[in-house]
Amino acid sequence: MTFTEYDVVMRIVLSCVLGGLIGLERESLNKSAGFRTHILVCVGSALIMIVSQEIYFQYRHDTPMDPARIAAQVVSGIGFLGAGTIMREGATVKGLTTAATLWVVAGVGLAVGAGVYFGALVTTGVVFLALIYLGKVERLMAGVSHYQSLLLTIDNRPGQLGRIGCFLGDHGVNIHNIQLKQLKEGHQILMEVDVIMPNDLDMQELMHMLADVPGVHQVSHND
Repeated sequence: MTFTEYDVVMRIVLSCVLGGLIGLERESLNKSAGFRTHILVCVGSALIMIVSQEIYFQYRHDTPMDPARIAAQVVSGIGFLGAGTIMREGATVKGLTTAATLWVVAGVGLAVGAGVYFGALVTTGVVFLALIYLGKVERLMAGVSHYQSLLLTIDNRPGQLGRIGCFLGDHGVNIHNIQLKQLKEGHQILMEVDVIMPNDLDMQELMHMLADVPGVHQVSHND
C-alpha cells in the first residue's frame, strides 16, 4: 500500500485546518505561538507520519522496520518548541497552556497523517472547547477573586508606580506580578501588572478609573 496524491493532499489540508482552528484561539489572545505556528506544527507532524508510513511500505519486505519510529521523534522534539513559549517571571510561570496546545496539535497532525481522522477531529473539538470555555469555569470555581492582566502606558517618573499601587489597593485589587518595559520615547514605560480582582469590581470601570490617574496615558486589558 502506498499513498496516492489525493491521500497526501487531503491529509495535509485537514491537518492545516485542525491546527489552524486551535491556533486561532491562541492568536486571539496574542500568545507567543499563534495561528501560523500551530498550523506549521500540525502540518509538519502529518507529513512526518506520512513519510514514516511510506518508507515502511516501500522497504518492509527488505528489512524489519517500525513505521512509528520516525514519527515518534515528533513527540519528544516538540518539547523544545514548547519550552520556548514558557516564561518564568518572578514567582509565576506563563505559557504552559500554549506549550500544551503545541504538543496536542503535534498529536493531531500525527493522527491525521496516520489516517485516524475521527480521533483527530474529536481531539481538536475537545481542545478548542476547553480553551474557550474552561477558562470561565476556572474563574467561577476560584471563588471571590480571579486573575487579570492589565497593560498601562505610564510616565517614567519617581512615585508613579507607588501612585498606581495605592490606587489599586484602595479598590481591593491585589498585585500579583509587575513587568516594566522602557518605551522608545524614553519618558514613558509600558507596565504589565497581573492582579487579583474581586468579583464585585467591573474590569471596564477599573480601567476607566485607572486612565484618570495622573501619569497614566493608556490602559488596556491583556487576556
